[in-house]
Amino acid sequence: MAGFLDRAKEQAQRGLTQGKQKLDEVQAQRAGADLLKKLGAAYYAEQRGSGSPQATQQALQAVEAHVATHGDAFLRD
Repeated sequence: MAGFLDRAKEQAQRGLTQGKQKLDEVQAQRAGADLLKKLGAAYYAEQRGSGSPQATQQALQAVEAHVATHGDAFLRD
C-alpha cells in the first residue's frame, strides 16, 4: 500500500510541475502579445503624428527584452 501511495504522490507532483510550466508559458505568451500590441499602438501613433519615435523605440526594446527572456514563440501564434 505504501508503494502505491508513493507512486500516486510522485504522479501528482509531476502533474503539478507540468501544470505550472504550462501556466508560465501561457502567461509569457500573453505578456508578449500585450507588448506587441503596445508596439503597434506606438508605431501607429508615431505615423499619425501624435506619438514619438522614443515611445516606439521603448516599445520595441520591451519586445526584444521579452524575446531574449522567453523566446519568440509568441510571435508565431
